[in-house]
Amino acid sequence: MKNTTLCYIEREGAYLLLHRIKKENDLNRDKWIGIGGHFEENESPEDCVLREAREETGLTLLSPRYCGIVTFVSDRWEGEYMHLFHATDFAGTLRDCDEGVLEWVPKEKFRGLPQWEGDKLFLDLMEKRTPFFSLKLRYEGDALREAVLNGEAIL
Repeated sequence: MKNTTLCYIEREGAYLLLHRIKKENDLNRDKWIGIGGHFEENESPEDCVLREAREETGLTLLSPRYCGIVTFVSDRWEGEYMHLFHATDFAGTLRDCDEGVLEWVPKEKFRGLPQWEGDKLFLDLMEKRTPFFSLKLRYEGDALREAVLNGEAIL
């Protein structure tokens, strides 16, 4: 299982989203997601999310909130532990990203954009400020087949 981070940066009712359209063979191709990526050697989740934010956006996150761990299981892709963060404070100037197009998207518009079905579940938990959680999402192809929150099935 690989370890990754994902962060939703929020400003004035909008999320900074990455429309993943630039990388070939990208499992997130054409999806709208937060920013983040794979851990490097000896990084903590916090180290990783701060580095990835700087690399992908040019922004320095100030006190990102660690929301939970999402375990992805798939019949098509490698398993993943994704560490979810939310940030409202940051410094710096936004720059272009080589993985896709960055755009501030109003939260109400985001729900209608292409994204993984399970993302809506952890976004709801994040937005409700649910205490630190563990969410397991099992996919068959692109279809979400199981969701388990803190050990209890919710789908």
